[in-house]
Amino acid sequence: MSLPGKLYVVGFGPGSRGDMTQRAVKAIEGADLVIGYTTYTDILREYFPDKEYKATGMMKEVERCRLAIEDAEKGHTVAMVSSGDSGIYGMAGIIYQMADEMGSGIEIETIPGVTAASSAASILGAPLMHDMAIISLSDLMTPIDLIMKRIDRASDGDMIIALYNPKSKKRTGHLQKAVEIISRYRSPETPVGIVRNAGRKDESKIITDLGTIDHDDVDMFCIVIIGNSQTYVSKGRMITPRGYEI
Repeated sequence: MSLPGKLYVVGFGPGSRGDMTQRAVKAIEGADLVIGYTTYTDILREYFPDKEYKATGMMKEVERCRLAIEDAEKGHTVAMVSSGDSGIYGMAGIIYQMADEMGSGIEIETIPGVTAASSAASILGAPLMHDMAIISLSDLMTPIDLIMKRIDRASDGDMIIALYNPKSKKRTGHLQKAVEIISRYRSPETPVGIVRNAGRKDESKIITDLGTIDHDDVDMFCIVIIGNSQTYVSKGRMITPRGYEI
């Protein structure tokens, strides 16, 4: 029987090699096998063409985790990869849950990465300089009523709000509903930043406001950042003051 190997749960950032941490690169380079969602393994093949990959499609997270754990139990060093940070809407949580469920004794190490909110924020300027909430509008795992309750509470607390998964082909109305809730607490002039494909080759950004946001500008590849009551726009940049006296 082979001795247990090691499983790295790696967040590789938004997608470009320049945004991968040294720890992420080292873990991927040192792995015998890289496992991930097909889109993510396709991204990594460009930078690590000599690695062995296993990929599964969307909604196959449990299957991917089982594969990763079983391969590590065979004595392999495995990198389970996801974009952004592995601990923020990534694979870290489910890996630990699955390992417990399977009674696995493998060593697991979480490798953090640049999450979409911070990547998008750097493109927009400095919108996340104060208290903030990251909220996914995907209702695949969370009831939509609970998502909107969180939107309401964050809005009432004047928190900057970063919206992940703001829209998809099936979920076309969630962003509009979220904007309606936020608008109860904030003025129409509140700055809104939309970043598409942050950190990737076809990256783009739009800075608009809460009152005139064009929902057609948003798709599943976007991050939407909505400022708080202090956020302003200067020279094409969204800026949220931290509170320093200048």
